[in-house]
Amino acid sequence: MSPVRTSPSLRRRIGETLDVIVARDPSVRSRTEALLHPTVLALLGHRTSNFAYRHGRRLVARLVCTATKVLTGGIEIHPGAQIGRRFFVDHGSGVVVGETAVIGDDVSLFHQVTLGSFGWWHEQERARRGGRRHPRLGNGVTVGAGATLLGPITVGDDALIGAMSLVLRDVPKGVHVNAPRATIEQLAESPAAVGELPGTSAADRVAADRLPALTPTEGPRTDARPSHRNGSERTHES
Repeated sequence: MSPVRTSPSLRRRIGETLDVIVARDPSVRSRTEALLHPTVLALLGHRTSNFAYRHGRRLVARLVCTATKVLTGGIEIHPGAQIGRRFFVDHGSGVVVGETAVIGDDVSLFHQVTLGSFGWWHEQERARRGGRRHPRLGNGVTVGAGATLLGPITVGDDALIGAMSLVLRDVPKGVHVNAPRATIEQLAESPAAVGELPGTSAADRVAADRLPALTPTEGPRTDARPSHRNGSERTHES
């Protein structure tokens, strides 16, 4: 019996995925270790379920999608979603990608990212017409942990969506989108105030007037800042 051989195209795709994992996850040191990364299972499951979905085997597609979600610890990519090359998911827990989402090449998603719709009560008519209900991400986009992108919006190439951002409108190419940052407020003078915590010695206490001044951060941003990144040029294969 002759050994089973994989096509050069498939081997190249697998090698690309392993190299991307090693390059983007500092905790992974080799291709062998990368084989156990959730990105590999997520992509393998999605390629399989997407093939079944496109050929009308929707039940099989759903079963594969569900099994992949369990094996990856919560990466749920609908079989109908379109994903480009060199896709990467860091950690993976709680990632949700909707049916009509379109993801370009060299895209990175962190944990608890949602590429969703505005909800069935808004999208029934659009779904009947076969319209897109989920985001489209361009090439080289990075989406930080906990970010939520809703609706048929478009995120331009090389954009960076910061952690915990809520994005409801189109994002131009190469910009940063930032969520509001946490503010640090000094507690009122009390036994639990800074420098007066129970059990601290006098030598360890810090006078309030010696604390550095804290400036509140800017308010919420749902639109992109006009701060551009220098996106590296890429050559994408079809």
